[in-house]
Amino acid sequence: QIIEGNTEDWELVIGMEVHAQIKSKAKLFSSASTNFGSEPNSNVSLVDAAMPGMLPVLNMFCIEQAVKTGLGLKAEINLFSQFDRKNYFYPDLPQGYQISQLYHPLVGEGEITINIKDKVRKIGIERIHVEQDAGKSIHDMDPNLSFIDLNRTGVGLMEIVSRPDIRSSEEATTYLKKLRQILQYLDTCDGNMQEGSLRADVNVSILRKGTYEKYLDTKDLSCLGTRCEIKNMNSIRFIQQAIDYEARRQVGILEDGGEIVQETRLYDPDTGKTRSMRSKEEAHDYRYFPCPDLPPLILDQSLVDRIKANLPELPDEKKNRFISYFGINEYDANVLTSDKNTADFFEQVSTKNTGKLAANWIINELFGRLNKEGISINKSPVSSNNLKEILSFLEKEEISSKIAKELFEQVWIK
Repeated sequence: QIIEGNTEDWELVIGMEVHAQIKSKAKLFSSASTNFGSEPNSNVSLVDAAMPGMLPVLNMFCIEQAVKTGLGLKAEINLFSQFDRKNYFYPDLPQGYQISQLYHPLVGEGEITINIKDKVRKIGIERIHVEQDAGKSIHDMDPNLSFIDLNRTGVGLMEIVSRPDIRSSEEATTYLKKLRQILQYLDTCDGNMQEGSLRADVNVSILRKGTYEKYLDTKDLSCLGTRCEIKNMNSIRFIQQAIDYEARRQVGILEDGGEIVQETRLYDPDTGKTRSMRSKEEAHDYRYFPCPDLPPLILDQSLVDRIKANLPELPDEKKNRFISYFGINEYDANVLTSDKNTADFFEQVSTKNTGKLAANWIINELFGRLNKEGISINKSPVSSNNLKEILSFLEKEEISSKIAKELFEQVWIK
């Protein structure tokens, strides 16, 4: 993405750190529930509350989910990994440190393929490490008091770190949509951004036009300029708006002869602007060291092989199969596979002969009605069996299109 300034043109470079909540009934180091929406401080074990003498016990299901995610992203699985303590003090972090992985992450390099403006782009994944979530500070319940809810404390997260390969705000949102789609197909994260199951920190930097090629040649990160991190974004629309504003802000500073300060910023959707939160800490400020309560994690290759052998069909594979087997076009296949529930619904409705007809009805008739009434496809009043039967009559020419629509309406309102 070229950013036009007053004196010269600039280029945009983006890296993303996506925090995906691991889909698991129990937390990463305790048996406490991960259920969303429970009463405040009701899903808190003695380990989560950092009671003296309480030791973490690793939930191996969370590790298997992270391995599954790595394999789904074509990433290297490290059979040796290690947990570290990231030390900082904040009221919603009872231990005074977060258990994370800095030096030896569970998952190494991978990639995500995105399609944008008829071009295929590969975005590199640098690493995925497993860590525990912090609690939640609540500041709007009382004018004089802040409250702490520890329900999220200790919930397992996968931090998925991209390389600085993203070159526009549109690519950033396309990348995040594709990542969320893959996680949902793998069933390792529900991807619910409204509930905080998927959050992104977005690193934005501005370069003089032509500088990025130097980085590609040398892999010298200093070529990418000074970045600012926009923290805790949980809306795809707001991510795009925040990147566009931040890019214009940085260009303005540079063209006025100023310097970009490396810092953490927040996006305010009411103003459409980012604002400074704090100066950016470097890793050594957290005083990382290996967690003494947890031994190194050593996986057996047979475990990785078993998980790999049982991987589900992923979005790109499903899209290609829909095109070849059902004879639908690429646009319809993209729409139908964008959400796993929609893809499953389509397969339940379609036969090889009715694929094109089913795609047309789901995308136009069903989606139109669902969107109008704000209903998700898995709660559709017209079930997949209902629609399959209607389309069967239509395909055999036993009823007309007009009668089929009337029948659809009758089933909907029952």
